Amino acid sequence: MILKSFFPIIEWLSNYKKEWLNGDISAGLTVGIMLIPQGIAYAMIAELPPIYGLYTAMIPQIVYAIFGTSRQLAVGPVAMDSLIVASGVATLAEIGTENFIEFAILLAFMMGVLQVLFGVFKLGFLVNFLSKPVISGFTSAASLIIGLNQLKHLTGINLSRNSRLQNIVAEAVKHITEIHWVTLSIGVISIITIILFKKYLKKIPAALVVVVVSILAVKLFHLDQYGVKIVGVIPEGLPAFKIPHFDLDILQKLAPLAFTLSFIAFLEAISVAKAIELKHTDYKVVPNQELIALGLGNLVGSFFQTYPATGGFSRTAVNDQAEAKTPLAALISALVVGLTLLFLTPVFYYLPKAVLAAIIMVAVFGLLDFNVPKQLLKYSKRDLVILNLTLLITATIGIKEGIFTGVILSLGMLIYKNTKPHFAILGNIPNTHFYRNKERFKNVIIDDEMLIVRCDSQLHFANTTFFKDKLQEFTQEKGEILKAIIIDGESLSSLDSSAIYALNEILDYFKAKQIEVLFSGLKGPVRDTFKKSGLIDKVGFDRCFLSIQEAVDCYKATCNKNPKKHNFQEYIKQANT
Repeated sequence: MILKSFFPIIEWLSNYKKEWLNGDISAGLTVGIMLIPQGIAYAMIAELPPIYGLYTAMIPQIVYAIFGTSRQLAVGPVAMDSLIVASGVATLAEIGTENFIEFAILLAFMMGVLQVLFGVFKLGFLVNFLSKPVISGFTSAASLIIGLNQLKHLTGINLSRNSRLQNIVAEAVKHITEIHWVTLSIGVISIITIILFKKYLKKIPAALVVVVVSILAVKLFHLDQYGVKIVGVIPEGLPAFKIPHFDLDILQKLAPLAFTLSFIAFLEAISVAKAIELKHTDYKVVPNQELIALGLGNLVGSFFQTYPATGGFSRTAVNDQAEAKTPLAALISALVVGLTLLFLTPVFYYLPKAVLAAIIMVAVFGLLDFNVPKQLLKYSKRDLVILNLTLLITATIGIKEGIFTGVILSLGMLIYKNTKPHFAILGNIPNTHFYRNKERFKNVIIDDEMLIVRCDSQLHFANTTFFKDKLQEFTQEKGEILKAIIIDGESLSSLDSSAIYALNEILDYFKAKQIEVLFSGLKGPVRDTFKKSGLIDKVGFDRCFLSIQEAVDCYKATCNKNPKKHNFQEYIKQANT
């Protein structure tokens, strides 16, 4: 059982059904063919030679097929991670140099080690610190940066790579008169063709069509002699085993980038894996095992000259649509890439870079997220601010800075919300035993002698002062006529030491004012804390009730005149949860 959980391939391979084979072969061939132009294109984003994109399209998905728990996730190079690699490594080495390539491969090794460690120590939950607004803002900004960086290949203008949106636009405008019109025509026709194929001929791999047609056009009409830039020589052969170059100083400098990539890559993979899992009932995606599988893919891949890889959105969707049933489809995709490396790399010699730019631009602009901002505008303007700030800082200052700002803002907002939770005064809905917020239910009955309150949050060190202040504020509004306070504990599932001290202070404060304090609906863990801390002795069993109505009835009937023990005493003594 332990062996199967660590090697999921044992589970699906031992239960493989003959009828799955057609879907796996079809999906494997489709994604494999799709991976070839994508691998070359994404290597271009990472500022690496095309061959490294093909290596990354092959090795990590073989490893993932053995260790991964998703049966449709297609692992390989992706646009966003390629951009992060280019932006981060460019600060340590000049683009195009051997050092740049070595650092990109070393980054895959570091990322793999971190992801495996996160998986082993079950730290997958840490990705939750990247909230939806942060992800949306970052993804949209990265899409714009990636897309606009392809203008140099799309237009034939000699523009330097930049990770700041304003610099890209300014330089493009400055050199607009240098547009190479033949190159631009090839790029624009390719974009239109890909869009039309995706809309009307979805089953045909659009990227492969424009790649084949453009290669033939360049070769037949000698367009490379007219200034159209082509990919050129791509080395033949499978990746050789090579130990990454380790340098302590470089490892330290790459560490922040490796941490960032580890989380971003895992988030991309787990998001799409979970989305596809919903369509299937025969397996379950295990987040921590996914971390190990992705990590091993990058770790092993780094010894075969790959750069950081993760699960791709578009490839996984195609894999699922082509009816892939198991990771055998991924192994077939890897085989297609392997055969290409062995025999077909010379075919791509005449591939125009403008076509690769078109493939990239269509792919990344599809990641621009307009729906989330529209939704947030309706119901959460605070989150919309976080999204927009993340987008602006990522686009104008830097990728790491944008992510860091978004995470800090999200945590800051979470802390702020926890320090000032929602607080409600409850009233009785006429002719029922239900008590609801008087601000939302205008016809509720409020007893002048009683104050019934509910705090919609856990009670902890960050909000105890707010809790005490609100109680005092409400009691002052009631004035001298107030005789009893009922605290509804339905929303409380735990109390820390600060909360216990605060409740002690509240009891002392209202005892001095001769105002009764009663509790209702306390959950098991809260009752346990009441007992262990001795607070129940101060409150009194006869002041704790199962429901608000019982508390109200008891107070009106006897509690304010002749206190007596309520049956909750026996209940709390016997209950273990």
